[in-house]
Amino acid sequence: MAMAGGPVTWTFAAKPAGNDTVQLLLTATCEQGWHIYALALPSDEGPLPTMVQVEPQAAFRLVGAPLEPKPVEAFDPNFGVAVRYHDGAITITQPLLRKTAQAFPVEGAVEYMACNDKTCLPPRTVTFTVDVPRSK
Repeated sequence: MAMAGGPVTWTFAAKPAGNDTVQLLLTATCEQGWHIYALALPSDEGPLPTMVQVEPQAAFRLVGAPLEPKPVEAFDPNFGVAVRYHDGAITITQPLLRKTAQAFPVEGAVEYMACNDKTCLPPRTVTFTVDVPRSK
């Protein structure tokens, strides 16, 4: 499933990772010159970090916090502070431990800010539903 609109496009998927673990994959593709912010920022005086929310349900439990690739650390002229960000295509991974062999949906949302070197767009929330197939 893909969510288009603006300089950032999201796709969402799930893949088995062995031992009843499933990797929820949240992939952002930023147009050239645009970026989104990391899951944790050095200060709360600048942009909003990217936030991942997964709705809890009986079919699985979250295994730790979402994981992201190493972000770029730089001074952001839009906010006048040091920030961490991602550009290009990045995948945030949320491990899940399945509690059932049956197929189930995973629902949630990603909230993010997209900026370039001159401007930032207001925070945006993209909701998703990913179907996790039956365990083999």
